[in-house]
Amino acid sequence: IARALALEPKLLICDEPVSALDVSVQAQILNLLEDLKAAHHLTMLFIAHDLAVVKNISDRVAVMYLGKLCEVGPADDLYARPAHPYTAALLEAVPEPDPDVPVPETALAGDLPSPLAPPSGCRFRTRCPRAEERCALEEPQLRPLLTGDGGGPDAEHVVACHFPLVPAAEPAGGGAEPVDTAAP
Repeated sequence: IARALALEPKLLICDEPVSALDVSVQAQILNLLEDLKAAHHLTMLFIAHDLAVVKNISDRVAVMYLGKLCEVGPADDLYARPAHPYTAALLEAVPEPDPDVPVPETALAGDLPSPLAPPSGCRFRTRCPRAEERCALEEPQLRPLLTGDGGGPDAEHVVACHFPLVPAAEPAGGGAEPVDTAAP
């Protein structure tokens, strides 16, 4: 971490920085990263598979499937209101620390497609319970969700799905318009 900060970068890329550490050391490193982020006004790109760690360290979360963005949004909103079926499946698969809580039967069907020859259209369609013919023909583009209060589009939370779990704005003219996901 010290070597990474020696040149005073504006962006720190953390690729699985705590995955091989025990829980107490993980917590110390995550606290250190939070402190460094605030003290040095750093932007961090935090890459991880541990969803609990991602939620605690991130302001915004991007979920990818086979190299494509599925969903991007503020961490609290994305975890409370997942819009993409893959995001929902990931969150449902997180083990509950209470042994009395029943394990949900929400395992994804099908085999993981090859990243060397991904499926046409939506890459998640071969495992998605909501997939229809359109999913095989047309790759979904990121589009904003509609706000939960019945307002307009929420440019902060976007999803790439033809049949999202929560309502999403339709692109003008019915065509797929890409959404800029760059942080402000």
